[in-house]
Parts: sequence; C-alpha cells; structure tokens
Amino acid sequence: MNQQLGKHCVKLIFELKQSLRRGHRELITAASVAVCVLLLHSIGLLQSLELAALDQFFRLRPNEPPEDRITIVVIDEAYLNEVGWPIPDIKIAQLLQKLNVHKPRAIGLDIYRNLPVKPVNQELPNAYKSMPNLIGIEQLANDKNVSVLPPLGLNQNQVGFNNVLFDSDGKVRRSLLYWHVDNQLHESFALKLALLYLNSENITPSKAKSNPEYLQLGKAVFTRFQANDGAYVGADDKGYQILTNFPKPKCQSSSGEFYSFRQVSMKDVLAGKVKENLIKDRIILIGSTAPSLQDFVFIPYSSSLMGTAKPVPGIQLQAYFISELISAALQGRPLLKVWPDLAEYLWIFIWSYLGAMTTWRIRHATRNLLSIPVSCFVLTLSAYLAFLYGWWIPIIPSLFSFGSSAIWITSHIAHMQEEWKRSKEFLHHVINTIPDPIFVKNEQHQWIVLNEAYCRFIGYPNKLLIEKSDYDFFPKHEADVFRQQDDLVFQTQQPQEHEEEFTNADGQTHQIATKRSLHKDAAGNLFLVGVIRDITQRKLMEEHLKRTADELFRSNNELKLKQDNLRYLAYHDPLTGLSNRKFFAEQLYESLHGAQHGNLLLGVLFIDLDGFKQVNDTLGHETGDRLLMTIAERLSKSLRASDTVSRLGGDEFTVILRAIPNVQIAAKVAEKILSSIIKPIVVDGDAIRVSASIGISVYPYNSQDSETLIKQADAAMYRAKRLGKNRYEFA
Repeated sequence: MNQQLGKHCVKLIFELKQSLRRGHRELITAASVAVCVLLLHSIGLLQSLELAALDQFFRLRPNEPPEDRITIVVIDEAYLNEVGWPIPDIKIAQLLQKLNVHKPRAIGLDIYRNLPVKPVNQELPNAYKSMPNLIGIEQLANDKNVSVLPPLGLNQNQVGFNNVLFDSDGKVRRSLLYWHVDNQLHESFALKLALLYLNSENITPSKAKSNPEYLQLGKAVFTRFQANDGAYVGADDKGYQILTNFPKPKCQSSSGEFYSFRQVSMKDVLAGKVKENLIKDRIILIGSTAPSLQDFVFIPYSSSLMGTAKPVPGIQLQAYFISELISAALQGRPLLKVWPDLAEYLWIFIWSYLGAMTTWRIRHATRNLLSIPVSCFVLTLSAYLAFLYGWWIPIIPSLFSFGSSAIWITSHIAHMQEEWKRSKEFLHHVINTIPDPIFVKNEQHQWIVLNEAYCRFIGYPNKLLIEKSDYDFFPKHEADVFRQQDDLVFQTQQPQEHEEEFTNADGQTHQIATKRSLHKDAAGNLFLVGVIRDITQRKLMEEHLKRTADELFRSNNELKLKQDNLRYLAYHDPLTGLSNRKFFAEQLYESLHGAQHGNLLLGVLFIDLDGFKQVNDTLGHETGDRLLMTIAERLSKSLRASDTVSRLGGDEFTVILRAIPNVQIAAKVAEKILSSIIKPIVVDGDAIRVSASIGISVYPYNSQDSETLIKQADAAMYRAKRLGKNRYEFA
C-alpha cells in the first residue's frame, strides 16, 4: 500500500514539474507581450484604436426610452433665410415670451448675443429680467481676445460657458462642468440648466462623501477626469471634466423622422403651433441646426462602420450633456468610469497569459483558428457588457496582448515541431549506424524513432511500432518496469542504466541492460533515448560461474585483473597514465572511420614542449618526469571527455578532437592548451615554466588517412617552433 502511494506521489511530482516548466514558458511570454503592449499604450499608439472601439460600443448599445425632459427649439436654414442672421432681438424676445407662457423649468439660449442686433429695442432685455430660469452662453478663454462675452442684460448667474473639449481625432467624448478663469469659478451651460431642473426635485450640488473633491448630484458622484484615464495618454485635463456616457434616446417627430431629442422649429413656436406639453415643465434648448452657421461637432454616435461620419449640431451636444447629468442624478444612470492603472495592467496581463496558455494547451492549428476568435469575442463581449454598466475597460490593448501571445506561442510551437521533425530525422540517421537496439521516446512514452536493430530484436516492423507504447506489445509486468524507468529519467533528467526482462514477438524472453538518457533539441523538445544490450548469454554465464568453486572464481578474478593490467600497460604510458602511441593509432583509425560515416570534422594536434630538455639537463630526469605528469594532467583537463590525449614518448603528446563543427574549434582548444601549459609548475620549491609548440591537421581538409594527418601535424608543429614557439600552426 505504501509502495503504491509512493509511486502516485512521484508521478504527481513529475506532472507538477512538467506543468511548472510549461507555465514558466507561458508566464514569460505573457509578461513580455504585456510589457510591450503597455509600452505602446503608454506612448499613445493605441489611443486612436481604443477610442474608435469605444465609439462602436456607443453605437451598439440599445436605444433608451425617449427623453421627455428636454425639447430643442431649432433655428433651421429655412428660417435663417427668412429673417437673416444674426436673428433680430425682437424675434428672440418674442420666442422667449412664447415659451415662458407654458412655464418650462429652464430655458437655454445656445446663441451668442454679446452684441445688440438692430433694430435695437428694450423687449429682449426686459424678457431677460422677467425670466430667472433663462441661461445664456459665453465662451471662456485665458486670452480675452478670443473669448465671447455673455448676452447683454443677463446677470452672471444666468450665464454658462459652452466650451467644448475635442480629442485628437476631432471628436467630443468629454464634458466640462467647471472652469476657473482668473481665479473665478465658472459653470458650464449644461450644468446650469441641469441644476435649474434638479432644484425642483430638491437636488443641489454637494461634495461627495467618498471623495470631497468630487461633485455629487442626487444619486450620482461625478468622478473627475485625469489625463491618462482609459485610453487617453497625456490628455488636457484642465477644469473639472468628466467622461461623457452619451445617452441614446430615440424620439419620433411629427414628420416621422427619428431624433435623439424632441425638436420643434422656432417658426412653429412663434406661430403657436407647438403643443403645451412639449414645453411645460421641460428644459427648452434654443439653438441652430443650420449648416451655414457650421455649429456642428463629432461625437461617438457620428461614427459608422461604413460611410462617412455624421456630425451633430452643437445644441444637440448640449442636450446630451444635460440629459446625462439629470438621468445620473435622478435615476442613477451609470456614468462612464475607468479602472485604476494597476487593475488595467493586470487585465491586460491576464489576457496575454490566456492567449499564451490557450494556444499552448490546444496545440492544434484548426482548433487554435477556432479558439482565438472565440476568445476575442468573449473579451469584446465582456468589455461591452461592462460598458453597459458604465465601465470603460481597455479592449484594444487586451486584444493586442491576447493575439500577440497566441501568435508568439504558435510560432514557438511551429518551431518546436520543425525541430522535432529535424531531430527525429537526425536521430534516425544516427542510430541506424549503431548495431545495438536503440529506441527514442517522447514525453508521452511513445516510440518516435527506432533503429533497424531494435525492430529485429523485438520482431515487429517499424511502421507498426511508431507512436505506440510498451503496453501495446509487452506483458504488463514488463511494461510497468519500462514505464517506471522512463519516468525516473524524465524526473531526474539523469542517465540511468537498468537490467530488465524483454519478451519479443516470438515469446522469447531476453535479459537486457538498457541505458536511458534524456536529450533536448534547440526548441526544448525532450527525447528519451534508450540503448539496449542483450545480456541473456552473459546472465547464463554468470549463473554458471556462481556455481563454480570459490577457488576457481578467485583464480579467474586474479587472471582477469592481470589481463586488465597487461591491457592497461599495453595501451597506456606508465609515467603519465595517458594512452600511448599504440592506443592513439587505434583510436585515430576508429575516429577517422566514424568521421567518414558521419560526415564530421576531426582534428589532430601534435604537441611538443619547449624547453623540456633544459629542465632535464639542469634539474634532473626525476624533476622532468614530475613535470611531464603535471603537463599530462593539464592536457586532460583542457579537453572534452570525447577527445583523446596520448603521450608518444619524451615530451611529445598528441590529441584527437572528434566531431568538431569547424577548424576554429581546434584553434580554441590549442589556445586553451597553450595557456594551461605555460602556467608555472612548482617542483621541490622551484617554479618551472615551459611552453609548447602545437601543430594542427584537420580531416578531411589536410588528409583522409591517419599517417598523413600525423605527419602534417608534426610538420606544422616544427613550423610553430621555428616561428617563435609557444604557438600553434595549422598544416
């Protein structure tokens, strides 16, 4: 029971490690993409796209009930042609008197009347004085030369500024409530009219409890706009601005046309053709819709996917502002809010991580093509639903980060698959040259490459075995052992050798020794490579030897030790322990054979010590021998495990560099050897310095047989001596 529990724990730890390794890759990708997207966002490159997306949300939102609190008295082109521009004071006075009869809550005159219009008469100033619910307009500016004064005869409490804030694309998405000019506080035209209307509902402006710097009207707290809110980067946030959550009311006129707000013409009002219910207890806005006056602006509703944008009259823009203020104060209609910067950053990172994780988990081109649009739709829908509740969530940076992470991971997967294919082809080419049975498995424990020797050994063809597992062909108890040993290598990432039973297709059971090791290609794909030796006969022999008498066993053991010693003496230099000339010749022959079959480069280094004879002559042969042993140790440490260093005799050494990618590697090895040899060697308190001259020959550039390679390396070594010693030369 405990053993079974231990196996489950080991398996769980392995799966957790694999998951963390994959998650590490996804986190790095997500973080990198998120940082890049946030950088683009911070310098404003995504601002126009995000604002355009916000406009589309406005267009897609459902229509709201008709706005019954506002009526617009329009001055159209036909009426201007009839009475001229500017409209005479007497006409404005008559209009105001006609409207005032029906007792509107407030009247907003969105026409500049800073200069008298002939013929001048007293009726208009008298109308101003008799109508405390009348609000006129002025245009504020720090430069008085470009400002527009309020209507003559209206007191300052009856004047509001109608300055409009334009974004970089020329659209209006913000409204200005308050503005200080010369240390004097001014209220906007829309705010003054809204406050007049709300006074009747016993709603007055106050400081918000959550933040005393914010304005509260009834149920609404108006959060002050900051320069980097939402998609904005370094926007002008002068005065008390708010993001405008434009309402979308829909009203039908008597002519059958649909408008955002109820409209009547000035001519009809003067003629008494407008019903009382369209004026009484409402906010009446008076303004121009005539194209000749060019009082038009672009708002989010102006945009369209097809066709040109359509501007709205300035008086209608003021109606939007007023409707938003009143609806928020009375009904708690959501105002447009933004997340804190940290929340936005986290949101963008989450979608970046989802893009990386989704693509990595699926790893299927067709499914990814489906999952990415679905995820983008979910993101867009989430942002849209949040928008309906008054939250402006960044969608363009999130889409960018999601898509970029998905593309990054997709390209990484494609790279991995290409490297996987290359690695399989390379491994298949290499292992088929090896007579021992060899298998290669992926992380799912499936065979992906098998050499011919393995197929012959198991007794099944290669096509039948590929992408199958041990459980498909071996008895369960054998497959369990194979799986356990494979997992051990995947977990530890260290080579393991284990003896096992192996039953082939004919039912014959072999005793095998399998050496497993883990390999990783350039893309990070893991391969488990196993090399099998059939030790059946050896095991039988071992059993036979076990039954042999102890004396005979000891004799055989001693004989073996002697043989090993003789072999060692035959192939090794007794002084330095390095391989000798005979071993070097055999190794060079075999290495050349392997290089020919593998189409690889092979380097031969001929090393001769400079100044060694002087050491022998002055300090004695014993010191010279100790010097040679130190030099041999340094040579061994300067080389790879796959290279071979030999002592030919005296102070001459040779090195075989196997499978070097280019000749520069041989030069680097020679430099490393020179730097290690020239270091002082302390013998009996004396610091001895010697150097070396090295000649290098490279197969197949210099020759294809061993004797010529040695001769050319030897000749290059002598040339190095002639050119000043302590250097290397190529043949």
